[in-house]
Amino acid sequence: MVDNTNVRTGQCHCGAVRFEATLSDGFNSILRCTCSYCRMRGAVVVMAEMGGIKFLQGEDALTSYRFHTGAAQHFFCSRCGIYTHHQRRSNQNSFAVNVACLDGVSPFDFPEVPVTDGVNHTNDTGKPTRRAGTLRFIPAD
Repeated sequence: MVDNTNVRTGQCHCGAVRFEATLSDGFNSILRCTCSYCRMRGAVVVMAEMGGIKFLQGEDALTSYRFHTGAAQHFFCSRCGIYTHHQRRSNQNSFAVNVACLDGVSPFDFPEVPVTDGVNHTNDTGKPTRRAGTLRFIPAD
């Protein structure tokens, strides 16, 4: 299992993009989302505040994608296509970082990951974010 250090290095699959992320609350903010985009992408994310991502190399290799309201901006390596992070719609001062891009960390290191209801997004409903369920990983051995 990963430790609770808040500063983590990471990279895309091909290594063109390297970054350092300062996690807001260690891995306590880990989650998945049920919105149409996150559902298809399948990433497990953890939070970093605005200014909490420092690029060590390859920031110019990033490309971005916006959909629906255009508020969230999702970043990908333009070479290998790996999603590294996104600026959140629900909190524009926060980023969600793909844990699979963090060095020495795997989404499978976490036996349970909370899943938020992104289909009924708080910015659309005006209601607090609802927990839709829990994603569980049970190792075979």
